[in-house]
Amino acid sequence: MAVNYIPRRFTVIRDKELCVNCGLCVEQCANECHYFAKDNKTVLANSDSCVACHRCVDLCPKGALRIEKYVCDYRDNFNWTPQYQQEICRQANTGSTLLSAMGNPKPFPIYWDKILLNASQVTNPSIDPLREPMEIRTILGRKPEKITVERKGKSTVKMPPQVVLETPIMFSAMSFGSISLNAQKSLAWAAKDLGTLFNTGEGGLHSDLFGYGDCAVVQVASGRFGVHKDYLNNCKFIEIKIGQGAKPGIGGHLPGEKVNVEVSNARMIPEGSDAISPAPHHDIYSIEDLRQLIWSLKQATDGKKPVAVKIAAVHNVAAIVSGCARAGADIIVIDGFRGGTGAAPTRIRDNVGIPIELALAAADERLRQEGIRSTVSLVAAGSFRCSSDIVKAIALGADACYIASAALIAMGCHMCQTCQTGKCNWGIATQRPELTKRLKPEEAHQRVENLINAWNHEIKEMMGGMGINSIDSLRGNRLMLRGIGLSDKELEILGIKHAGE
Repeated sequence: MAVNYIPRRFTVIRDKELCVNCGLCVEQCANECHYFAKDNKTVLANSDSCVACHRCVDLCPKGALRIEKYVCDYRDNFNWTPQYQQEICRQANTGSTLLSAMGNPKPFPIYWDKILLNASQVTNPSIDPLREPMEIRTILGRKPEKITVERKGKSTVKMPPQVVLETPIMFSAMSFGSISLNAQKSLAWAAKDLGTLFNTGEGGLHSDLFGYGDCAVVQVASGRFGVHKDYLNNCKFIEIKIGQGAKPGIGGHLPGEKVNVEVSNARMIPEGSDAISPAPHHDIYSIEDLRQLIWSLKQATDGKKPVAVKIAAVHNVAAIVSGCARAGADIIVIDGFRGGTGAAPTRIRDNVGIPIELALAAADERLRQEGIRSTVSLVAAGSFRCSSDIVKAIALGADACYIASAALIAMGCHMCQTCQTGKCNWGIATQRPELTKRLKPEEAHQRVENLINAWNHEIKEMMGGMGINSIDSLRGNRLMLRGIGLSDKELEILGIKHAGE
């Protein structure tokens, strides 16, 4: 018998006194962890297949199940940790690149947790958001360098197209194919009700979502999947995807088994074929090439749609952002290395890129130094976990923020990090009909709306505590921030003082 060098990651614990062998766990587990014994009466579990999605635990009518981490002690070695040993054995078994999902899980510093917010005391009194109006409406788009006004008080400057959001929070790119139609429909529905936008990702737009164009961001990526004139004109703005925080420098790959009839129609590719996005855009090899594509997209939409450029947070990000701004981008999206993904090489996800906090601060400061900050909008992305992260990002210079993983968690995602398998038991990151039907858009969209409404209230409360009643007064206002436990260099890049100063 072949030796399995890789121990299981989790153990399924079944309370035999509570379990009634109803078989619900067998029915719900796409990983075939639970199964009936040969007598067809007793339910057993193969813990080797468990990914800790907790679907069985949450739905068990008797509460008879729990999932525990499987602890298999190795001899202590801080260099050759059990994780590295298991990954080597996995590659020795398969000869394949390690794939993972979601964002970088390694214990790099999380700067949001080392930044503290200000609050008014005595002078500049705080504002009660329950009794006084608070403005969190956000406007994205290129602004003119100067405005001339006639004697009658009317401006003679023609404003570029602008995007008005009722909240500084948008839903980041998640393509149909990487997530289910029900998941994308839930995001579109929530965006429409909230007065914000959802991003289609690079998978085109499903025909069922054509009616959501007023709350959509359409993406043009290196594979050009699903891109046509009607697609470009059915949106609030267009986003050119150059890079992604979870996997900078490489393209995308949607396996053929996920490309069913509906996905193939949306992406305009043959059913069952792999959707492979090249690492670079083959028509962009310079800032001048990027300028040409931006101009072409504006021509295709008669100049009515702002054009954004999305880049991954990497070294020299400030200079790259400056180049994008000068190439004519109306909006620049910076995606940090903790941003989620449906599938990425593990080594890329865990070792390439930089935190959004440092990238955002550096980019905002560079644009200010060059005198062009007011001409372009900055959108930050890359793992915003709560409303205070949003407030801190805006104070560091963001005009708005993208969230994705938080929205998926609100829908039911349990972060089992196996999106790439297409076996999502919660019906989110899958195209299997028996699984996608588990996610009900009428319920999921309401949970996402509840999350954003709660964050909006919290944002207003934090702004009120600072004595600020408009989000415009918070944008780039680093005096509202203080660092704690940070080095002088980190404080310098972030552009904030240490707590106590």
